[in-house]
Amino acid sequence: MNPVCLYDGTVITGFALMEHCSVLVEEGKIADVFSQRRFEQKRFGPEVTILDVGGARVSPGFIDTHIHGFGGYGTDDAVYGQGNGAESILEMSRLLVKCGVTAFNPTLYPAPGKALVKAVSQVAAAMGREPGAAIMGLHLEGPFISPDKLGVQRPETVSPVDLSLMEELWEASGGHIVNMTVAPEIKNMRELALDCVKKGIVLQAGHTGASYENMVEGMQAGILHTTHLFNAMSRLDHRNPNAVGAVLTHPEMSCEIIADGAHVHPDLFKLLQRDKPIDKIVLITDGLKPTAQERGPFFANGEEVVFHDGLFHRKMDDVIAGSGLTMIQGVKNMVKFGFSLEDAVKTATSNPAQVMRYTRKGTIIPGMDADLTVFDEDYAVRAVLVGGEVKYQNL
Repeated sequence: MNPVCLYDGTVITGFALMEHCSVLVEEGKIADVFSQRRFEQKRFGPEVTILDVGGARVSPGFIDTHIHGFGGYGTDDAVYGQGNGAESILEMSRLLVKCGVTAFNPTLYPAPGKALVKAVSQVAAAMGREPGAAIMGLHLEGPFISPDKLGVQRPETVSPVDLSLMEELWEASGGHIVNMTVAPEIKNMRELALDCVKKGIVLQAGHTGASYENMVEGMQAGILHTTHLFNAMSRLDHRNPNAVGAVLTHPEMSCEIIADGAHVHPDLFKLLQRDKPIDKIVLITDGLKPTAQERGPFFANGEEVVFHDGLFHRKMDDVIAGSGLTMIQGVKNMVKFGFSLEDAVKTATSNPAQVMRYTRKGTIIPGMDADLTVFDEDYAVRAVLVGGEVKYQNL
């Protein structure tokens, strides 16, 4: 792998913003970050590929920790598709780099019976063969969630806490379940949570009707992250803060947010910015299989969906099915909603890396993985490197 130097960029390191700087990549890692003057002094040999980014922003690669699909491919193909679900995940990997994504957690809805175990096995089988964005591990959005806060999920797929099922899912994943959405209030959740913590799984409170007390008990058991804050959870109440209130009042709780302006009103981002430490906010897309799909009909989770008012809706009853957001659009929207560019980028890079314990990703400092996204002032993605390799280029 030849060294690559991104020349003359506005580098967003994860800690600061530096203009007219260059980033040198060697052997898949960040080797150096330096000024234009030092670039001129280095006199690189012909083995170094110089990419002049013309002042564009050079950011750590975007990490989407909650995404179901993209471009007509998705995790639900492992349940409802006719072919191999692993191939669909590999297509997601190939396409996602065009939106600045360098790493992602394919997210599975629960499925009935043994179908979820099979799907987990197929999705995990894609790991290590990625043509584009790296598959970090699986996110299970259930099945141990509240039947009263399903959103678009199907009632027959929800399960009471079942430790033997959890073990089957873990084994089917090859130990690659990274994060899991659970409802803190359901019976025997503490036992499940303690088991998942031992496995290193990041637990997220979501699809939950939890009271404030349930949330606090969940935090004590290690449920310290939150699935799509404000959506599919018990709302803030002046007599019972419930799930939303617990997340906003406890600084140790981190949270996902869907920044499409439709799932959450733009003005609520001002509240989020005021009440949550910036490093606890994680931008996600919650993108569905038909996101960026050119032609319909559109399907998600085995059901036909339509896109209107900025959201995918289930066709048969108009229930919100999910988002058509991309990560680059999400970063743009975060800035539009009042975040600085540096903080918006943090929510898409260093914050998810920190929450998911991806210790070599999320910042541009020497020794870190060379996952980089280059985008211009109009938020058009111009280049993407994954592990030091140029996976997309439009310079």
